[in-house]
Amino acid sequence: MLTYILCGYLIVLNLLLFVLMGRDKAAAQRGTRRTPETTLLALAVIGGSVGGLLGMVLFRHKTRKIAFRIGLPLILICQLLLAGYLLKL
Repeated sequence: MLTYILCGYLIVLNLLLFVLMGRDKAAAQRGTRRTPETTLLALAVIGGSVGGLLGMVLFRHKTRKIAFRIGLPLILICQLLLAGYLLKL
């Protein structure tokens, strides 16, 4: 049961961050209100790193920002290492 809840949480969170990356890219092009970078990074830290990386690649957004270009892959690696460790328990 807990596995299903965790999978659902991760799916929703990654979809949310992916959509926000697309919306932020569109807002940047239009010159309208943007999503703060801290919000995008926080969503990645709490589990949305895959959606953030996909959004970066597919929308070509935040690719020049070091915090995203290096930070998102590092967040994902840390999350995968943590998951591997927890699965061994």
